[in-house]
Order: sequence, then structure tokens, then C-alpha cells
Amino acid sequence: MLESGVSYIPEDRQEDGIVERFSLADNLVLDVYNREPYASGISLHLDAIRESAARHMDEYDIRATSIDTTVGTLSGGNQQKVIVARELGREVRLLVANQPTRGLDVGSIEFVHHRIVAARDQGSAVLICSTELDEIYALADRIIVMYEGGSPVSGRQPSRSRRSGS
Repeated sequence: MLESGVSYIPEDRQEDGIVERFSLADNLVLDVYNREPYASGISLHLDAIRESAARHMDEYDIRATSIDTTVGTLSGGNQQKVIVARELGREVRLLVANQPTRGLDVGSIEFVHHRIVAARDQGSAVLICSTELDEIYALADRIIVMYEGGSPVSGRQPSRSRRSGS
């Protein structure tokens, strides 16, 4: 999926988005640590990893004392900025964002929204799954409602066995 340009912002940042015990720099290359310019063969290019992390820290306004800061010690908003920086810091053809601003403060929400819109404006397709109506109205060009595995618009209904719990 990475090679085809798909980026993913998960609903649960601590469970699926970051490795809390890893540094900021390590989290920013989680999905590309084994590729140029960050590695060749089994050798990591630590200078390239550090330079990229410093650039992302500045560009995405990640507030940490250094790129060596353990990501688990950052605020939720800064953890989310790490994920957004990693996922949007490369060429993106499709961004899938699942509850991208859940649990964030107003400033962090605005920042994440701005970055999602910027990705769209640069030509990326964006799919946002959100329960926040204000977020949907602010970001969406088209809206579809999903309920119990189906869409009232498409007429697709879930099977009876799913509704009855069997």
C-alpha cells in the first residue's frame, strides 16, 4: 500500500499510530526506515533520519525538546502531529483518515484540518471517517452515511444475521 501512495491516519493513535517507547525520529520513519535515503541494505543512515526528523518537527510544529524525545511523553496533539507528519511527509495519492482529530485541542484540530486540506489541494484523494459533524462539513466535498455496515443512499442493507447478533 505504501508503494502505491496510500497513507493512513488511524483512529487510535497510541495503539495503531505510534510506538510510544520510540523516539520522535524513529516514529517518523516507522514505515520507510529500510529504504533510501534512510537505509541501504542493513545499514541505517542515522544522519538522514535525524535531518528528516528535524525538518518534520519544524514543518509540522511538533513541540518536543528534541528529536530524541520519547513520543509517549508528548501531548496527544503532538503525537497526532507526528503521525500526520509521517503520513503526509511523502508523496500521497490516497489519504485515509479515521477520526483524525479525536481527543485533540482546538489548535491541534485546526492544524490537522489544514494539513488534510493541503493534501487534497495538492491532488491527493482523501477519505475521512468521522463522527464529528463539524469536521465533516468543514472538510468534505461529498458525504455518505454508513450505518450497521450499509448505506441508506446506496440501498445496501446489512444482513439480518448481523443485526440479530448471530
